[in-house]
Amino acid sequence: MRTRAGACEEVTVETQRIPVVNAGEYDVVIGRGLGDELERAMPAGAKKALLVHQPVQARRAEAIRERFAGRVEVLTAEVPDAEDAKRIEVAGFCWGVMGQADFTRTDAVLGLGGGAVTDLAGFVAATWLRGVPFVALPTSVLGMVDAAVGGKTGINTTEGKNLVGAFAAPAAVLADLDVLETLPRNDVLAGFAEVVKCGFIADTAILDAVLADVDAATDPASPVFADLVARAVRVKAEVVGEDFRESGRREILNYGHTLGHAIEYAERYKWRHGSAISVGMVFAAELARLVGRLDDDGVALHREVLGSLGLPLTYPSGRWDTLKGAMRRDKKSRAGLLRFVLLDGIGRTSILNGPEDHLLFTAYGEIGE
Repeated sequence: MRTRAGACEEVTVETQRIPVVNAGEYDVVIGRGLGDELERAMPAGAKKALLVHQPVQARRAEAIRERFAGRVEVLTAEVPDAEDAKRIEVAGFCWGVMGQADFTRTDAVLGLGGGAVTDLAGFVAATWLRGVPFVALPTSVLGMVDAAVGGKTGINTTEGKNLVGAFAAPAAVLADLDVLETLPRNDVLAGFAEVVKCGFIADTAILDAVLADVDAATDPASPVFADLVARAVRVKAEVVGEDFRESGRREILNYGHTLGHAIEYAERYKWRHGSAISVGMVFAAELARLVGRLDDDGVALHREVLGSLGLPLTYPSGRWDTLKGAMRRDKKSRAGLLRFVLLDGIGRTSILNGPEDHLLFTAYGEIGE
């Protein structure tokens, strides 16, 4: 069945298979009820699989275990929610389970949960025996459009987010939209920050659809929502296929993330990722205006789109010194110089190297409260 979706073209609710090439050659499958796809994604020859999941996914984890009973021994590893899962102690727990079960290189790891779980499970798979197959089963909007796509895996340290990790392509990413229909509304909206990020850096039809009908755009049961998720995945798949190890163009996917990650660090990861990235994108837009790369309308569009999602646009003024210190540890920094992904107009990106402190402080003043 097809329908119209505001400013978007016709959209479809059928299963979509989006290939990621030159980065491990795998598919991101977007659809509903993807049990058969999981059967196909389980690596040939796997005798055992470690299923890493959050507590809330225990029932789905058990259903997967039962599905493979008698063919693949599925061991489950329940890990903490959100960023608490991305700790070396949790990774060590998973390695311990695998070691005690004599996992070999033909066995597999499955990650069932949000972006933190797929980051962790992917890292565990990448490091066990220097790499075993990994299948991502994201259960959040953020996981489906960002964290599970692209082969970035990692854990956090006390010094910052994602400072330890590995590039390791999954065997497959299965984005079952049915699991999103029970998510709290705020979780859906926070995850949607990564969808609109793809609109700002590449596919402006995403922004048009949000402004045309924000309720349809953010309703997991809507075909408009399915189309926007697929659009965001296509943006990431195209960029990752060109630059798997983030040596060049892939940096554009970090739009809004330099300040956003600093906010997450300052808030001890109690903020939702999408909320922090929303503020980070407004900051990046204000910085781009200061250096003459983005006009007033472009900045206003950031505030309009992100505001329509109910995402934060400001951050407390008195936290600048803390944030500046955290940004110095950003992965894009080179020789101690900060580097920011900016827009040269909506849908066009560039890099700003080593901006002067007074520019950063002035841009921060525009988002301070």
